Amino acid sequence: MRGGERILNAFCQIFPHAELFTLIYNKGTLAPTLENRPIHTSFLQNLPGIKGKYRNYLPLFPLAIESFNLNGFDLVISSSHCVAKGAKKPKDAFHFCYCYTPMRYMWVFFDQYFGSYPPWKKSLVWLFGEYLKRWDIATLPRVDEFVAISETIKERIKNIYKRDSTVIYPPVEIDKFRFNPSRKQGSYYICVSALVPYKRIDIMVEAFNKIPDKKLVIVGDGNLREELESRKTSPNIKFMGWIDHDEVVKICEGAKAFLFAAEEDFGIAPVEAQAVGLPVIAYGKGGISETVIPINGSHEGEKPTGLFFYKQDAESLIDAINEFEKREDEFNPLNARRNAERFSESRFVNSIKNFVTEKIGTAIHDSAA
Repeated sequence: MRGGERILNAFCQIFPHAELFTLIYNKGTLAPTLENRPIHTSFLQNLPGIKGKYRNYLPLFPLAIESFNLNGFDLVISSSHCVAKGAKKPKDAFHFCYCYTPMRYMWVFFDQYFGSYPPWKKSLVWLFGEYLKRWDIATLPRVDEFVAISETIKERIKNIYKRDSTVIYPPVEIDKFRFNPSRKQGSYYICVSALVPYKRIDIMVEAFNKIPDKKLVIVGDGNLREELESRKTSPNIKFMGWIDHDEVVKICEGAKAFLFAAEEDFGIAPVEAQAVGLPVIAYGKGGISETVIPINGSHEGEKPTGLFFYKQDAESLIDAINEFEKREDEFNPLNARRNAERFSESRFVNSIKNFVTEKIGTAIHDSAA
């Protein structure tokens, strides 16, 4: 399961009889715990090509989310990175938004997502984006409380929405990652990521082209894979594609360190790497600053679980790798594992239960949408 699906699955554990409302639904692609409950879709479900080209229908997303009839529910939870928070709640219901981010491709990283578009197409996207941002602000009163996935997103919600929020970190399936405290450090570096622009895998490929004596294993796939493979000039870089969970854990166990070059809102993969006991070498901006304890940071007195670089380029990554190899004996796998355990599923479930109980003034029950 991907991050958003894991979080939805955790919500369904808390509210086992909750009904799901989603713009579109591809039957058979979700976990059984999600499939085996009422799932309501919007009118978008019946439009041609929606399952493969859903992004083309973005202009209709606000209308689609507003079309849901939520009468009869006293608790509405929107799991939102786009328009879900704009759902129209019943008059007396309590609505909290579990916010991954205000629309990052419109509010924050427009050029990262659309910078390569032809000028005419980029202009059209920008014009629609202005409408979408106005709608995003206009629908804020529909949300009673925001819950942010990180302090990074709490600050973004404050800056964009002018609203306060509570931070509850996403659940990470720590127990699914074997931990061997006597694990010997391997001979290669590893990255597990979708191969899409903002993940900045291009930085890693460029860096390892320049250090052919070091090995990099990249697990993942995406629309940039062909381009990234074409940039490889040395056999020390290996693309694995997506592989099953057990194989990912096995490869992580044999790695030297985990690499992460994106500016993420939270970033589940680095936490999973720490669960195995791996140190993390990462671009030190965004959610990573909350999930990794850098040996070269300001966390005085804390036991380090990684090392940061602060310029998003290949040379900075190379410098960080060289620094790591000078200090790798200072990293204890047990410290990484203990740090990862701060983000367990049980912690998430208890935090959500306590939050809802506090806000609605009574013990939670399972009537939710």
